[in-house]
Amino acid sequence: MTTRAGILVAVGATVAGLVTAVPSAASPTTSTGTSETRATAPETPKPKWTACGTKTYPRLQCSTVRAPLDHDHPSGRQVTLALSRIPHTAKTSQGPLLVNPGGPGGSGLSMAGFVAASLPAELAAQYDVIGFDPRGVGKSTPALDCVPKYFDPVRPDSVPDSYEAEKTSRDRAASFAAACGEKHGDLLPFMDTVSAAKDLDVIRRALGAPRINYFGYSYGTYLGAVYAKLFPERVRRLVLDSVVDPDGVWYEDNLGQDHAFDARHKAFAAWVAKNDATYGLGTDPAQVEAAWYRMRAAVKVHPAAGTVGPAELEDTFLPGGYYDGYWPYLAEAFAAYVNDRDEDALATAYENFAAGDSSGDNGYSVYAAVQCRDAAWPRTWSTWRNDTWKAHRKSPFMAWNNTWYNAPCATWPVEPLNPVRVSNDAIAPALLLQATDDAATPYEGGVTLHRKLKGSALVVEQGGGNHGISLSGNDCLDAYLVDYLTDGTVPQAGGSGADAVCDALPEPKPAAAAKAGANTKGRALHGLLGFHG
Repeated sequence: MTTRAGILVAVGATVAGLVTAVPSAASPTTSTGTSETRATAPETPKPKWTACGTKTYPRLQCSTVRAPLDHDHPSGRQVTLALSRIPHTAKTSQGPLLVNPGGPGGSGLSMAGFVAASLPAELAAQYDVIGFDPRGVGKSTPALDCVPKYFDPVRPDSVPDSYEAEKTSRDRAASFAAACGEKHGDLLPFMDTVSAAKDLDVIRRALGAPRINYFGYSYGTYLGAVYAKLFPERVRRLVLDSVVDPDGVWYEDNLGQDHAFDARHKAFAAWVAKNDATYGLGTDPAQVEAAWYRMRAAVKVHPAAGTVGPAELEDTFLPGGYYDGYWPYLAEAFAAYVNDRDEDALATAYENFAAGDSSGDNGYSVYAAVQCRDAAWPRTWSTWRNDTWKAHRKSPFMAWNNTWYNAPCATWPVEPLNPVRVSNDAIAPALLLQATDDAATPYEGGVTLHRKLKGSALVVEQGGGNHGISLSGNDCLDAYLVDYLTDGTVPQAGGSGADAVCDALPEPKPAAAAKAGANTKGRALHGLLGFHG
């Protein structure tokens, strides 16, 4: 599950020696917080908040809190977690609302300002909205960066056309894993979702709150579900938007993405065909899709503007699978290249949607560290190869791209843990929000977690294909969110299906109209979520 902030998704291979003194694979019980561990944890000082407002969020405050690197040894080495806050202003507070944009590897500092500004003012005033950079991320220290500029162009074509080409990409992924072990070998055994969830409880203690409210998108839904499993008595309200399937972490979930993103790419082609008067790429969706693959073949021979080869082209168009508000801009670049041979248009789209930077390097390093550590991945390369070719034959848009993105996990230098079984009957009803055509976290994940969280409510956006759907312009969805954060009200239809259904927002208009009236709420949210889970 990624949210590639400047890069994008995948599944793949790596090689590196095991880091010395690495804990053995932990069971769900050994990886959870025990009463003994919590009892011996040192007292957590309260954060000292300082003003760090921006033009967009002028009331934002910042601070830090210290947490154990190894929660089983709470008096040992510490890490620093960066926090942000929009403080409550109402006379009566509902406590802290921790917010997370996903990843793993996504920075959450700006999320506090976004959520506080997006909720009704009267409701937002009742919460201390808390953003945070998880361990290893952004302004938290130490921050991971295994291989700077790892995604710089032009990378090898993601789809290997020979044994040599496949070996080149395998070796490249292996070198990334080895570099992570060499550079951050002391941190990697503690880069996992359980450790991050225990960090949330450190934040709770620092805030002096007996319980927290939590609002997570994408990977943030899994982090929230794990926290609720480890600390059910500490959960007051739990909002999970665009839900990770907890039964698939992480190899199976990524295979599921291959097919879901291909379906969204076909939906994009159908939209372009519907708007042929603007883009001139044909009225048949299959014709439009064929033109895209001809473009892909052309940039393999001659990368557009020297920077956009096939891998970069996939990265550029992948954000359209997360958010259809990007479709008009991607379609413009697509049409400019196909109809006018305008290479600069593709290069500009790549810079806007896919080009990496230091934050992207950090985000990807944390993404790999957490997902490779959280759960077992196949260690035999033939499994990866066979599964990817099988997926590619049916869904070619990003299957191999996704494989190489995750390939370091095939030979990650730290042994994996066992995933937490998140089934929970000890928390108050949670609110789950899920679009039926979400590509990054397919619909089935929402249904699965709904069954596992007793009393939870599942609100479905019927026909929606965006990833991250609340506070994004859909008033129907937001009404359920507001009701829940106001007094804990959830819709209850009974059974394991949807408890409430909202219609999806209309598809975007083609470029000229989109510039005149864009969905600014949706664009603001998806700018924060980035392009990975």
